[in-house]
Amino acid sequence: MSRWLVSNVPPWLLLLALIVVMVGGSMLLQSVIRRRFPQLKGEAHNDVTKFAFGFVGFVFAFFVGFLVSNLWGQHHDAAGGARAEGAAGAQLARDLRVFDKGDRDRTRQSLLDYEHAAEEEWPLAAEGRSYPAADAALSRLYDAYGQVTARTDAQKTLLATSFANLDKVSQARTARVLTARTDQGPPWSLWAVIFLTSALVLGCSIIYGVEAPRMHYAMVATVATLVAAELFLILQLAYPYIGEIGVSAEPLREVARVASTPSP
Repeated sequence: MSRWLVSNVPPWLLLLALIVVMVGGSMLLQSVIRRRFPQLKGEAHNDVTKFAFGFVGFVFAFFVGFLVSNLWGQHHDAAGGARAEGAAGAQLARDLRVFDKGDRDRTRQSLLDYEHAAEEEWPLAAEGRSYPAADAALSRLYDAYGQVTARTDAQKTLLATSFANLDKVSQARTARVLTARTDQGPPWSLWAVIFLTSALVLGCSIIYGVEAPRMHYAMVATVATLVAAELFLILQLAYPYIGEIGVSAEPLREVARVASTPSP
């Protein structure tokens, strides 16, 4: 469900919907509790609630901060892997200049075919689907380098370097595909903790006995907006390759651009 929301709902609409649901639901519950339990405004009750609110707020902030930091680390690693894949591919394209024209043209075309296939594979892998055309294109790229005839020392050196970079491209692509397929976001147990701590924070703000209704409603709305924003951030960071801040396929497009540039 969370993957579907991130994939299909525009980020601004998702954030707005979370805020409306959280703020609206909290204020509705608050109005009911204020009418049915007027005794919650007592000073003794507020002293207890204040302590609970501070403790629950600290736990919520610590937990959300730890979770967001971990998710951002995963997102950063995914972005770094994509950049490494693109850098290795771009170096492959630049090193083609030392090969003979026939080998250079054939290998460049195979590299372009693979990059286009990998770019088409990008959104499919994020949905957990395979794209056999990318596997076939990568196999043809290996075959193209295997057919290169290295006559000079420079060609032999860069051919060996190219195979090393090709292995880096293959490994980075495998890691990217496996990460996209296996990363299902936070498990249900973690979501349960997220919802529980969020409910505790909102509950403490709702039952806190504030005499002035406007101030109380403003406080609850503020806390509910904060919780909605945190849930939105967790959703956006839970899946590295989808969503507004997901890792883009720009490194692959850069490889295609470099490969398409004629050698001097």
